[in-house]
Amino acid sequence: MKKLIPVLLFSGMSCACLAMEASESSNNGITQDLLEEQLQKNIGLGQAIKSIISHYPQEARNIVKTALQLYPDKYREIIHSAISAQPTLTEDVVELALEAGITTCSNVVQTAINAEPSYVDFVVNIAVQAEPQELDEIVRVAVLTEPDSADDIVRTVAQAHPNKLVDILTSALQEVPFVGEYIVDALLAAFPEEAETVVVTAVKESKQSPEHIHKIVEVAQSAGISDSDITKYAKEAGLEQAAIDTALQEHKRN
Repeated sequence: MKKLIPVLLFSGMSCACLAMEASESSNNGITQDLLEEQLQKNIGLGQAIKSIISHYPQEARNIVKTALQLYPDKYREIIHSAISAQPTLTEDVVELALEAGITTCSNVVQTAINAEPSYVDFVVNIAVQAEPQELDEIVRVAVLTEPDSADDIVRTVAQAHPNKLVDILTSALQEVPFVGEYIVDALLAAFPEEAETVVVTAVKESKQSPEHIHKIVEVAQSAGISDSDITKYAKEAGLEQAAIDTALQEHKRN
């Protein structure tokens, strides 16, 4: 009897697993049929996906997964269409595209952000969770694709990965230096205890542009950092004293 119980349990687990696999296979078959039915109407793949998701929102994940399996070379159209049809599906679409392994993480991030820029934080978060080793590249592509949200992107990623603060800030400033002051402002507000790290890194990446340096100094002063500390941080970043004095005086004149 004791031997019979484990056998029965194993049999029960096997049946349950087989039932789940059969259910998943059945769902994939249904979504494939829906997709093929739409395509037979001579409409494009993207329009077919939008149509199915709008009529069968409960099948959204399955239709995206099936479409990526059947048409991997059209991943951009699939991602864009699915997110456009149902923006709240953004995280799921990015996750499925990354799991499919049909293109690079940066391509998925760029395509998803272009489809729905207001969901950029969700795109970046799920991408970094899925492929943390690609963090710098994800930040670079995200801020380049949606520079108006660079401050939010950098703050969100840095809060999730505070030990990578310097790398995140460096990647962002190298791509979109023209919004550097907004990025610095966001990070000083989120990480006041890391003021030295933020200012030193920002100045180091902006040394070739006096205009950007002036804006960073202005943001630092507005954040309550003293002129003596700003001078110290700027020197640490390799800025000459004359350039530091000019930047400090520029803010006072304004």
